[in-house]
Amino acid sequence: MSEELAPCRFWSNCVSSRADAARRHRIAPFALSGDPAAALARLKALLAELERTEVVAATDDYLHALCRSRCGFIDDVEFRVCRDEGVIHVRSGARFGTHDLGVNRRRVEALRKRFQEG
Repeated sequence: MSEELAPCRFWSNCVSSRADAARRHRIAPFALSGDPAAALARLKALLAELERTEVVAATDDYLHALCRSRCGFIDDVEFRVCRDEGVIHVRSGARFGTHDLGVNRRRVEALRKRFQEG
C-alpha cells in the first residue's frame, strides 16, 4: 500500500481527515506535538493493544494496520504525519461492504482519546 492515505469511496464505510474527504467521511486529524517518530511509535503501541489488529507497515511518517472483525472482515487504518500542518492525518475504512455502522469512526475516536491521554 502507498504511504499516501487512500481516499474514501462513495459508501459510508470509511472516515478520513484528508482535505478532499466528503463531509460524511470527515474526521479531525490527530494533533501532533513533539517528536513525530515518537507519536507514531505511541500509535503503533496503541494499535498493538487492539484485538485482531496487526501493523503491516511503518516508516518515520506513516503507519498502516489491518483490523479484522470477529466475522473476518478487514478494515485498513492508516496514519500519515504532516509536519507542515502539525497533525497526523488518519484514514480508517472497510475493504468490503457499503456500511460499517460507525465502526471506523468509533475506532479512530477511541484511539484519539487514548493517544491524547498519553
